[in-house]
Amino acid sequence: MAAIQALRCVHAGCSYPPNELDYTCPRHGELGTLDILYHYAALRARLDRDAISADKIANHWRYLPLLPLEADCQLPPLSVGGTPLYAVPRLAEHLGLRRVWVKDEGLNPTGSLKDRASSLVVARALQEGLGVVATASTGNAAAALAGLGAALEQIDIVIFVPASAPPAKIVQPLAYGAQVFLVDGSYDDAYELCTSACAEFGWYSRNTGVNPFTTEGKKTAALEIAEQLGWRAPDVVAVSVGDGSIISGLYKGFWDLLQLGWIDKLPRLLGVQAAGSAALADAWRAGMTAADIKRRAVNTIADSIAAELPRDRSKALRAVRETQGAYVTVSDAQIVEAIPLLGRLCGVFAEPAAAAALAGVECALNEGLLDRDAEICLVSTGNGLKDIASARASVAPPAPIPADLAVLRARLEGSDML
Repeated sequence: MAAIQALRCVHAGCSYPPNELDYTCPRHGELGTLDILYHYAALRARLDRDAISADKIANHWRYLPLLPLEADCQLPPLSVGGTPLYAVPRLAEHLGLRRVWVKDEGLNPTGSLKDRASSLVVARALQEGLGVVATASTGNAAAALAGLGAALEQIDIVIFVPASAPPAKIVQPLAYGAQVFLVDGSYDDAYELCTSACAEFGWYSRNTGVNPFTTEGKKTAALEIAEQLGWRAPDVVAVSVGDGSIISGLYKGFWDLLQLGWIDKLPRLLGVQAAGSAALADAWRAGMTAADIKRRAVNTIADSIAAELPRDRSKALRAVRETQGAYVTVSDAQIVEAIPLLGRLCGVFAEPAAAAALAGVECALNEGLLDRDAEICLVSTGNGLKDIASARASVAPPAPIPADLAVLRARLEGSDML
């Protein structure tokens, strides 16, 4: 276990002893999301990054010494993390960039990066003897929590999902046996109901922006990226943003590595928001604080990044501002176009929110926000199978042909296949 030094409020810097709080700063509420800080000097003296690289554990529990869990704690059985980082020269050439990598988080057990956060929350629930864990979600966090808890008799999982979520994202938690409540309203409505239920019934909340263990889980994606690049950070990491929790986790992972001296810089973080759900991008452009952001209606095909009020807004603004990064917005049409582009040029099948990262890089290049000589990592946060309807809208199925070789030859005429 990494010894926790303190819990620190991101909004105002209030500091609390380890284990004093479960959720946010009591003085600043939801704005006061917490950082879990460690005794970094002691970790530097005790840990060796090369020893981690030599570890035969192939999932993100290889980083257990950098996580806030007991060394002998029970861990959920699904193997989370250890996702590939692909060098994608064809995509780099298309974008006019020197080097591009894609981190394929769709290969996690339930198909998204959210498995990382849920695994930490479930492990902590096991460690503390907490019997019910609940979350609100547009679908991915729900599937992740339900999947991670499925093989554990000690924990019951309760899910609140908007009734309008894509069918696959509702089916997944049901198949895993979770108690699912379909909420007639938005994700934010589901979030508020989940928060009230946890307070009323004493359930442990996994909710984004409230539980600091979610940040610690998501930071493992950054630890993997750095290790996969030989313990260095790329120049830029691009990721889609809704509530702001994933970009916050990436920031925390790279920041922890910098404190340990295992990397020599923080990458610039490029947050990509759908134009129909762009509270953080608008706040960044206007120089606003997290306290200035108000709840507002959203409308986007990328349900995973649709948030009326980003719950991890304090950390999400910090992640971009402290890395000299940027926020960009992309239209639904640009997101849909990016799905087959990512598939054709590197073989990664992404749901709309994940493909938004590619659309965002193209937008940032057009706006002059990125250096074309930069090394850029795109984080593809979720698998395209999560939302087949959107994927189908991004491609044009061919017309059927008869089982006739002559007809096939005619169709292939002029192609490179003959």
